[in-house]
Amino acid sequence: MKDADAKVTEVVDAFRQRGFEFIGRADDGWLKLRGLLRASARSHACEIQLDPKFFELPRVRLLELPASLPRVTPHLGSGGHLCYIAKGTVVLDIFDPVGQALACLQRAEEVLDKVLKGEFVEDLEEEFYFYWNGPLCLVDMQDQRLGRQETLVINPGGNFTAVVTDDEARTTRKLKSLGWEATDYTMLTYRVRTSAKPRPHTTVWPPTTVKDILAWQGLLDPRCRKKIEARIEEALATTTKGALVLVESPLMTYGFVVFFGRKPPYQRGMRRQPRASMYALGVTPVSVVRIDDRYMAQRNVPGMQTLAGKHVVVVGCGTIGGYLADMLIKGGTGTSGGQLTLVDVDSLYPQNIGRHRLGFPNLFLNKATGLAEELKRLAPGADIRALPVDVQRAQLGKVELLIDATGEESLGHWLCERYLPTTAILSVWVEGPGTAVRALLRTKKTGACYRCLCDANRRGLLKTVVGAIPTLLAGQGCEGLYVPFPASVSVQAASLGAEMAFAWANDTLSPSLRTKLVDTNYKLATPDCDPPRMEDCPACPS
Repeated sequence: MKDADAKVTEVVDAFRQRGFEFIGRADDGWLKLRGLLRASARSHACEIQLDPKFFELPRVRLLELPASLPRVTPHLGSGGHLCYIAKGTVVLDIFDPVGQALACLQRAEEVLDKVLKGEFVEDLEEEFYFYWNGPLCLVDMQDQRLGRQETLVINPGGNFTAVVTDDEARTTRKLKSLGWEATDYTMLTYRVRTSAKPRPHTTVWPPTTVKDILAWQGLLDPRCRKKIEARIEEALATTTKGALVLVESPLMTYGFVVFFGRKPPYQRGMRRQPRASMYALGVTPVSVVRIDDRYMAQRNVPGMQTLAGKHVVVVGCGTIGGYLADMLIKGGTGTSGGQLTLVDVDSLYPQNIGRHRLGFPNLFLNKATGLAEELKRLAPGADIRALPVDVQRAQLGKVELLIDATGEESLGHWLCERYLPTTAILSVWVEGPGTAVRALLRTKKTGACYRCLCDANRRGLLKTVVGAIPTLLAGQGCEGLYVPFPASVSVQAASLGAEMAFAWANDTLSPSLRTKLVDTNYKLATPDCDPPRMEDCPACPS
C-alpha cells in the first residue's frame, strides 16, 4: 500500500495533467489546486480542495460566477461553492485516490453544465442544509396549522433551544424521556408556507439581517416574503425580545430567529418607526430538526402509508409479539390519533428472557404491562394501552387490525370466529422448532382464515415444507414443556408480521399467506399464495 505522501504526489500530478496548479494547503491541511472546469462550451476558473487522506469529497468553488446566473441558483452557494454530490450517495475508494478525485471533477463539470442550462439535479435536493445551519430548533408538529405557534424553550448543556409544538403534553413527555424540561422562557413563533424550494443566494449568504432575508425570499416566492414581513411586524408590536419564523417548503422546514434587542422598536399605540429600522434587525438561521411521530415513521418509507391513525391490537406479548410490537411502534402505530393495544395475561419469567423483547428488569411483571412501559419509553408520543387479561374477556373496542401472535391454535380459531368479518386478522407463528415462520392475513377481501388453513394442513394441503415438520420439545420441572428455537427465529416471525401489517395499511393484501423458510435443510412446499376459504369452516361467517 502506498504511503500518504506518495498518494498526494500522484493525485497532484494527475490534476496537473488536467491543467490544475497546486497552490498550497488550506488552514485545515487540505490540498488546494486551481484550474478550469469545462461546462456549457466554456471554461470556468475554479479552486478544488482535496482531503489529503481522501476520506472526504473534494470541495469545488467557482472563482467567478457567470454573469448570466440568477442570484438564487440550485447547487451554487455563496462564494461560488458548488454542491455536486449528495453526501452518503457514493462510496469513496481510498485505494484509488486518483480515480475517485478525477471522477468527482467530472461530476462537478456535469452538474455545473446543468446549472448553467437552468436544469436541476434531483439527487441534490437536500443540499440546502449544507449552506443553512445554526442553533438547534426542534419541531414536534402533527397538524398543518399556520400562523402563531406554541413554543417551549429548553436549556440542555447551557444551550437555549426552541421546541415548537402543537401538543405540549406530548412534547413534554418526549423531552422528559431525554432528561430535558422546559424553562420559564417563551419565544414568539410563526409558521408560514411557501411553494418554492429553498435555494441559497449566490451573493449575500447566509443572511444576517431582516433585509437580507426578505430580499432572498422575494427572489424565491414574493408571496412568502410578504407573509414573513407581516409576521415580523406583528411580533414587533409586542414586548417580546425576538421571534422565530418557520418556513414550510415543499422540500423541508427551515427557519430563523429575528432579534429585537432589549426594547422593541415600537409597541401598539406608538407611532411606528421607519421600516429601515426593522430591516436592519439581526437574524440567525436555525437548524430545524423534526421530532414529530409522522416524520419519524414515514422517513424510511416515503410515499407509503404507515400504521399511524389505526387501532392495532396485538394479542400475545411473548417471543413474537414483543418484537412485533416494537416494529409496529417504529412504523407509526399509536400516533396521529391511533392506538396500540397489547393483550396478555401472562407474566415474564426467567425461562422467557432468552428469546423475549423484555429483559431482567421486567421479571415477574405482566408481559403486556411491561412491554407497554418499555415502548412508551422508546416512543413517548405514542398511545399505548396494556390489557393484562385473558383476551376472551377483554373489551377491545373498535379494532382495525388484530394480530394474533400467541401461536396457540385453538385461541387463533376463537379469534377468527369472534372478530371476523368486521376486523382484519393477522396470524403470525413459528412452525416446529424454528423450521419456518408463517403469517396469514384475513380481511373482507381475502379468503382463508386461520382455522381454514389449519383444516387444510390436516388434509395435507398448503403444507409448509416437503415432508413432516419435526416435533421437538424441551423443558423440565416447573417450567413445563416448550418448543425450543432461538430468538433469531422470533425476530424473523415478527419481521414477517410487520411486513404484512404495513402491506395491509397500503391495501396490499396479496399474497395473504406468506412463509419464510428458516431451516435450509428443508424445502418449501407452498409458495406464497391466496388460499381460498374452506366451505365448511366453522369460524368463517356465513
